[in-house]
Amino acid sequence: MPDTQSTKPRRFVFLLLDQFTMLSFAGAVEPLRIANNMAGKTLYEWALAGEGGDMAWCSNRAGFKLDMGLEDVGRDDVILVCGGIEVQKAATRGILNWLRREARRGVIVGGLCTGAYVLAKAGLLDGKRATIHWENQDSFTEEFDEVELTKSVFVMDGNRFSTAGGTSSIDLMLKLIADEHGEALANAVADQLIYTSIRTDQDTQRLSIPTRIGVRHPKLSTVIQMMEQNIEEPVSPALLAKQVGMSTRQLERLFRRYLNRSPKRYYMELRLQKARNLLMQTDMSVINVALACGFASPSHFSKCYRAHYNTTPYRERGAHASRLSI
Repeated sequence: MPDTQSTKPRRFVFLLLDQFTMLSFAGAVEPLRIANNMAGKTLYEWALAGEGGDMAWCSNRAGFKLDMGLEDVGRDDVILVCGGIEVQKAATRGILNWLRREARRGVIVGGLCTGAYVLAKAGLLDGKRATIHWENQDSFTEEFDEVELTKSVFVMDGNRFSTAGGTSSIDLMLKLIADEHGEALANAVADQLIYTSIRTDQDTQRLSIPTRIGVRHPKLSTVIQMMEQNIEEPVSPALLAKQVGMSTRQLERLFRRYLNRSPKRYYMELRLQKARNLLMQTDMSVINVALACGFASPSHFSKCYRAHYNTTPYRERGAHASRLSI
């Protein structure tokens, strides 16, 4: 129900991690500004926080002057961790300890884009539902099996929020505005943003398979979905064909016609893509990455990886580690 009695503005503290994503941050702060303007009074306030309390830099190299460092916030404040690229490096011990301390004091804590990784690293999502950008889902699942990861655009589970990145911050903030001050104000804010399709926590973050591949063929979509759901233990083309009532040869022709590759090749590319994500985003050993992507033999994994990416898994891991250390 809308909160019509409270006159005290709600304050959001945006924790800006190094190389945070500007779009996710802007998508969260702008609805608050517009809500104040539409209501004709200050419903929301915000502050920018960061380790050191001086400046924060987003991934597009724009800098933001911070209002505060890692200081105590009000018990009624909401902390939103703004993540971006190389979030593992940005999740410092000081930040993790600050988030744990504020969470123990009962403060609501959320993560925007890859911010959910930092919350999970701090142990604040244990036993909770959460979401994160689809590109980080594989690595997140491998590292935090105590978190119930979803593919929703945003998730609100008790005093923990998370969004999938991009424009999903707008959807979360419109939901919070609607809950506190009514649907009419939230819709007015959306109109000001030219945001014509407000999503809920039931909407998923990725495009449907037919939209992604540019083909609307039910059986092809079903097979691809089965492939995506069975990366660690790949299913044979014969069994995939049987599941959709086709022969192996018919399935082969279907993939050749619409995707210009064999089912086996398409499946291999999905597995290698997941492997690359795990190599770039986790500290899993190359052997464990291979097993997680359905390769029983590390040598076979290395051979396939080199053929597709023109480098070995070990060199990929080493190159990424070098970039992180710069």
